[in-house]
Amino acid sequence: MNLDTLISSNAVIISKTIKSKKRALEVLAEQLATEATKTGQHSIANIDIDTVNTDAIDPLEIFHLLTNREKLGSTGIGHGVALPHARTDLTDHAVGALLKLDKGIDFDSPDQQPTDLIFSLMVPEHYTDEHLKILAYLASLFSDENFCKALRNSNNAEDMHKQLISWQLASRAS
Repeated sequence: MNLDTLISSNAVIISKTIKSKKRALEVLAEQLATEATKTGQHSIANIDIDTVNTDAIDPLEIFHLLTNREKLGSTGIGHGVALPHARTDLTDHAVGALLKLDKGIDFDSPDQQPTDLIFSLMVPEHYTDEHLKILAYLASLFSDENFCKALRNSNNAEDMHKQLISWQLASRAS
């Protein structure tokens, strides 16, 4: 799996104002809609999405998918991390978005700790096995305390994206 094609640097968000799970999912849904609307090259910065794809995806649809998934059980995995996700026919490729909060929120995590790192994933409906593989990879990545600490210590979205990519490269090398 290649994180660089799953999440662009534009899909990393740092927020000081989000104080609820609902608002976090709304922001992530908006970003996933933007990312899924872009076709092909996710790593190109400053892309004008109006010239790439005129079939904009309604963020509200993604928000409903994410909240419906949360109703099945929290996607909080503990240690301040959550992985909200959905399968849908709204996209033909996997897209991700990462939200870092200044202050953790209640995400109904099993350890009941506040959540401040939220990686949201949206995959095509037919991605049954791929969906599970991506989630397993993300869960493994975010269970690494040093990785999460590096993300939490990052001061900007670009640095966080670089942390994601460099951590993946380092884990492949070992």
